[in-house]
Amino acid sequence: MIIPEEVMNIRSLKKQGYSKRAIARMTGLHRDTVAKYLTEGELPLYKKVSRKSELDTFKPLVQGWLSREDYQATRIHELLVCEGFEGSYDIVQRYVKEIKAKRDRAAYVRFETIPGQQAQVDFADFKIKCADGNELTIYCFVMVLGYSRHMYVELIDKCTMTNFLACHQHAFGFFGGIPAEILYDNMKNVVIKRMHKKIQWNKEFESFSMHYGFKPILTPTYSPWAKGKVERPIKYVRERFWRGYEFTDIATANINIRQWINSVAIQRIHGTTREKVSERFSREKEHLGYLPHSTYDISEKARRKVYKDCQLSFGANRYVVPHECAGRKVLLKVRDGIMRIFDNDQMIAVYRIPPKKGQVIENPKFYQRLKQDKEQLRKKYRKPYGKAKATRGLVKHGMQYEVMTRNLSVYDEITGGTKND
Repeated sequence: MIIPEEVMNIRSLKKQGYSKRAIARMTGLHRDTVAKYLTEGELPLYKKVSRKSELDTFKPLVQGWLSREDYQATRIHELLVCEGFEGSYDIVQRYVKEIKAKRDRAAYVRFETIPGQQAQVDFADFKIKCADGNELTIYCFVMVLGYSRHMYVELIDKCTMTNFLACHQHAFGFFGGIPAEILYDNMKNVVIKRMHKKIQWNKEFESFSMHYGFKPILTPTYSPWAKGKVERPIKYVRERFWRGYEFTDIATANINIRQWINSVAIQRIHGTTREKVSERFSREKEHLGYLPHSTYDISEKARRKVYKDCQLSFGANRYVVPHECAGRKVLLKVRDGIMRIFDNDQMIAVYRIPPKKGQVIENPKFYQRLKQDKEQLRKKYRKPYGKAKATRGLVKHGMQYEVMTRNLSVYDEITGGTKND
C-alpha cells in the first residue's frame, strides 16, 4: 500500500496529461497500481495495528508508583526490573513521559487574596564568580504581599535559623506591618515533619510566629504553582536587578536592592493586576497587623552543663562562668559572634566567640571570686569526721616512732647462749 502523497502525485500527473504507462515509469509503480488509484475516488486509509508491549502487564504498577511519588523514568525502570520486567529503558521512559504529560495538563483557578491577608516566602540562590576563579553562592530571601505584589528582598550568606527569622523581622519593618498568614514550602526552618494533616512545626519558628501573630501555611507537596506570587518575582529580581550587577559585598548589595525596590519594582504596573504596585500597596498597608512592642530574640539557643572546673563547652571551645553555676545547666544565646550566658533569667557572662577552636575563654574575675569564697573553701578543705585506724599513729606521732630498747643478754637467753665469731 502506498502513502496518500503518492496517490495525489499520480492524480496530479494524470491531470497534466500523462498516460498510465508514463505515470508508472515516472513513479516506479506497477501500471495496475496506477490504474487502481486513478479509478478509486478516496485516498487509501491505514488501519492501526496494535502491537502488544512488554510493558502492558506492568502499566498498573507504574501508574500506582507515579500516583504516590514523582519518580523519574530511571527509577521506575529499576523498580520494574525488580518485578521481572525484561524490556528496554526507552519503553519505560516513553510511558512515564506520557503519564506525566496527561497529569500536568491540569488547570488551576487563580487564587487572589484580600488586602493584608497573605504573604508568600521563598529562597533562591545566586552564583558569583570570584577573582580567583572560584564560585561563591549567596542566598536571596523574598517575601511578597499577595494583594499588592510589593516585595522585600534580602541577600544572606547562610540559610541559618537566625538569618531566616531576622529576614522576617526586617520584612515586617519594611512593610510597616504583618500579614495575617504567610505561605511557605516544606523547608526545615519551618516544618520538621509532615504526615498528611499532622504537622510538626519547628519549635523556634512556631514561637516566632506566635509572637508576631501570623499563621504559617504550607503548600501541598510537589506543588510549586501554589507559590506563584513569589516564584515569579524571584525571576523578576534575577533579570531586572541581578543580571549585570557588579557584586562587591552583601551589605552593599542589600542597600542597592532596597533602592531598586523603592524606585523601580514598586513603580511597575503588574502584569496580573494591571495596576501600579505602589497604588495597591497604599490600600493594603492599612490592613496589615500591628508590630509588637518587643522584638523576638532570634539568637541561636543551646543548653550546656557547667562542669566542676566552672567551664562549659560550646563550638569546640570552653568558656568559664561563675562558680555558683557548677553542676547546673545554663542557657546560651549566640548571635553575630557574641555569646550571652544565662542562669535562669539572669545573664551571668558575655563572650565574643574566637575564630580558632580549642580555646579557653575566661573572665579572670570568676576564678578570683571562687578563691575568695570561704564557703567553697570550707567545703573543699573540710576536716574528716573520724580517723582511720591505719593512720592513727601517723596523725599522733608524725614520722617519729617510739622504739623499745633491750639488753643483748636477753637475746642470748632466747638462743641458748653466745656464739663466737
